[in-house]
Amino acid sequence: MSIVAPPQTPPQANDLCWCGSGRKYKRCHKPLEGRVVQGEISPYRPVPDHINRPSYADTGKVVRWNEPRVKSAEIIERMRHAGKIAADVLRLAGEMVRPGVTTDEIDIYVHQLCLERDAYPSPLNYNGYRKSVCTSVNEVICHGIPDSRPLQEGDIINIDVTTYVGGVHGDTNATFFVGNVDPVSHDLVRVTEECMWKGIEAVRADRPVSDIGKAIEAHAKAHHYGVVKAFVGHGIGEQFHTDIQILHYYDTRGTTTIMRPGMTFTIEPMITLGTWQHRMWDDDWTAVTADGKRTAQFEHTILVTDDGFDVLTGGEGAVSPFAPWHR
Repeated sequence: MSIVAPPQTPPQANDLCWCGSGRKYKRCHKPLEGRVVQGEISPYRPVPDHINRPSYADTGKVVRWNEPRVKSAEIIERMRHAGKIAADVLRLAGEMVRPGVTTDEIDIYVHQLCLERDAYPSPLNYNGYRKSVCTSVNEVICHGIPDSRPLQEGDIINIDVTTYVGGVHGDTNATFFVGNVDPVSHDLVRVTEECMWKGIEAVRADRPVSDIGKAIEAHAKAHHYGVVKAFVGHGIGEQFHTDIQILHYYDTRGTTTIMRPGMTFTIEPMITLGTWQHRMWDDDWTAVTADGKRTAQFEHTILVTDDGFDVLTGGEGAVSPFAPWHR
């Protein structure tokens, strides 16, 4: 879409809105002051034929099958490779974050990085999603579509990278600071990363997955933050999303799924300054906090082991806890 720039001095509440809609300013763009507004979305970027691609790549239609929850040793090793590639791409994409850079430029870079590693960017054409990465700024909870909006000093941005290579997916994300951020946003990002690790540390064989959400929710509530409920962690492997659901808050539904060695899933809490409730943009992808307050997210792909867990998107080159942007 084409975005008309707002005037330097906003109109009065009862004036006609600057965007040309014919509506009063108070009914049109005034409620969006200080919030992220979608820019122009560039065309789909192709992937060369020699790169192995998931089944939905050409059609956009996701066909699910009953993938085993417990993975074979051979699948796990392939997932470890895909996870390391995803972690490397995320690290490099994060280094690009600075004021003035557009999220579309980040998408171009992620797309290029994936192709250079013979990996398919998993989000591309997944249920029709048009981009190779998700970029969620400030109050955007998840699934933000890269566009022409330049990042601004003081923003926070989540970059969500998933790569498909060797017939499996690796999924990871992190929230980055754009220049200098205010102390409230700084603390939100720090605690959100801590929440992810609290959830990861709760992974134990023969325990219910509800332990993960309980640990995350307890840490978030101790800091008076909200935990988004509508979007959850998920099983992953040969499919981008399998039937395992990892709630980031305690719910008895999570007590019926028991963690077993060889299971793989993501832990990706979305933590908010205000309400946990969300609303959707008209693009049917972008989810934002209902009150417009900021939110942050971190994610790793996890393997359940006999004695705990293994972070498949960790290792050398991965974005690590308390990384340099936490300053």
